[in-house]
Amino acid sequence: MEGGGTVTCGSWIKRPENVNLVVLGKSSRASSSPSVLEIFSFDPKTTSVYTSPLVTYVFDESEGDPMTIAVNPSGDDFVCSTTNGGCKLFEVYGGATDINLLAKKMPPLQDAGPQKCLSFSVDGSRFAAGGVDGHLRIMHWPSLRIILDEPKAHKSVLDMDFSLDSEFLATTSTDGSARIWKTEDGVAWTFLTRNSDEKIELCRFSKDGTKPFLFCTVQRGDKALLAVYDISTWNKIGHKRLLRKPASVLSISLDGKYLAMGSKDGDICVVDVKKMEINHWSKRLHLGTSIALVEFCPTQRVVLTASKEWGAMITKLTVPADWKGLSLPLLHSHSQNSVS
Repeated sequence: MEGGGTVTCGSWIKRPENVNLVVLGKSSRASSSPSVLEIFSFDPKTTSVYTSPLVTYVFDESEGDPMTIAVNPSGDDFVCSTTNGGCKLFEVYGGATDINLLAKKMPPLQDAGPQKCLSFSVDGSRFAAGGVDGHLRIMHWPSLRIILDEPKAHKSVLDMDFSLDSEFLATTSTDGSARIWKTEDGVAWTFLTRNSDEKIELCRFSKDGTKPFLFCTVQRGDKALLAVYDISTWNKIGHKRLLRKPASVLSISLDGKYLAMGSKDGDICVVDVKKMEINHWSKRLHLGTSIALVEFCPTQRVVLTASKEWGAMITKLTVPADWKGLSLPLLHSHSQNSVS
């Protein structure tokens, strides 16, 4: 995944027949070259990405740089926010090797200013955008009919995530607060409780289909914690020190078994959700720079990471193998391999 430009955002795109693609947004290093979106092919056998992009989309100079990307779970389209040009919708079509992109305008977000967070609900029926200016929008997909348009949702939106059943949206702010919204009608449901010395920063709902929780990274003074909230009461039920340093990004695997955290100095750790224990460390993966992106591959135990300094990387995780179709308790001891 070489080439010019600084990687600013990215994501996996899950296509039919278990084909996975990687989309990257790149800003121009030199003022003379434009910003681009590039889509790469992923080889599951070598767990690597081909160096030449399948397709490249060149942004107009007036749009600025790509900021964040959210891919529809269907894999048929994605939205990209830019620093100057609001949001653009991209339709993905074609087969595994002849992928094409069709760029379309997104009227509700065309002139909305830079969006820090974009997110699709798990079922793909709703879409949310959180602005650097604190403006939150929730809309139906694909009609783009507005459910919520709240200019003063936050001081500035930091992170967001939809619950597994798509009923709730959690949002966090740069001022340390976090809110829960009902996505059906856009009702502001509640604020998450926190102590006066706590800042809630990043958020991800559990996705494994068991009792639902909300995981949040919390800074308490100089301590970095992962807090767990019960979503039937929105009460905090516990916390654990795992990464032990401030997290820059939080992500959850599609099957909900693993959480990943990236640090502000280039480490990633992957946590077994059931045991709340670290199963994989990659220390100094993006040496001395903040991890901007950690995303689990939809079909393999592989993560895509990116930073402005080191670009995009693919890392194979040292987590226990999945025992597909077997849930015998006696297998658990065999699958708990020691990991580095």
